[in-house]
Amino acid sequence: MRVLVTGATSLLGGAVATALARRGDQVRVLQRRSAGLVGVDERRGDITDAPAVRAAVAATDAVIHLAAKVSITGRWSDFQHANVDGTTRLAEAAQAAGVRRFVQVSSPSVAHRGAALVGVGADPADPQRARGHYARSKAIAELAVLAADRPGFAVVAIRPHLVWGPGDTQLVARIVERARSGRLALIGPGAALIDTTYLSNAADALVAALDRAEHPAVHGRAFVVSNGEPRTVSELVERICQATGVAPPKLRVPVAVAVAGGVLAERVWPLLRRTDEPPMTRFLAEQLSTAHWFDQRDVRQALDWSPQVSLADGFTRLAAANRPA
Repeated sequence: MRVLVTGATSLLGGAVATALARRGDQVRVLQRRSAGLVGVDERRGDITDAPAVRAAVAATDAVIHLAAKVSITGRWSDFQHANVDGTTRLAEAAQAAGVRRFVQVSSPSVAHRGAALVGVGADPADPQRARGHYARSKAIAELAVLAADRPGFAVVAIRPHLVWGPGDTQLVARIVERARSGRLALIGPGAALIDTTYLSNAADALVAALDRAEHPAVHGRAFVVSNGEPRTVSELVERICQATGVAPPKLRVPVAVAVAGGVLAERVWPLLRRTDEPPMTRFLAEQLSTAHWFDQRDVRQALDWSPQVSLADGFTRLAAANRPA
């Protein structure tokens, strides 16, 4: 296929573009800076730039859309501009250009309301109750593109949960940075069970969604993707620390204190015009103290996909990548 991948400078976007190119697809990528990928047609531009988007989708069969503003803080207008307006513009341009398959990369946070998620599937996105600007904007975008699903334009939304692996600048890098600075702490007892997704498994799931997008059991739907191996927060953090050679956390913060501190930080950061991320937000405190793991039976059958790298193997690979040369 001729596939456009947006957001290929991200860890997951680069992995998806590389996987497609390796199997022989003609891959075009669109992002604001060079992705440094081999064997792809690289285009520079922003998904909110209409001419750049129209040029990027021209003569393509399918789109995998990963580009997004990802942050736990920031102005709503910035999230709306990138995640809502950019996504709808891309979907409209793709449909007008004759693209037949559109894979929207979403997030489980679009349906997270602060309570535990235990063995659930992909509940409907809920912009009104989603926590934070990122989750709300992704929820609006997901609903918009799924509403565009129709014969000749198959849309599927995939929500990878907590993707990590070598080179991860989100989950792994944040844990390592805080451990090295002595600021790594568990929220509450650290006993909440959560799912994560190893990088190559997430990339394979997106490729599978692309291949199966026009199947009646797939298009028009949202799916949560994970390794399907729930672990406690404390175990996951400790295993990442071990693999990256940093000390595991000794500090523990009560849940109520973490939530209150997150609420305060969310109010103070904009007043101080801080552009960095605060140490805690309400959403982050809830994510680290409540269970969120998902039933994977439906998505595996629908996409004809299953994870090939276990968590144990993933930690082994992470350790190897962090071993001194």
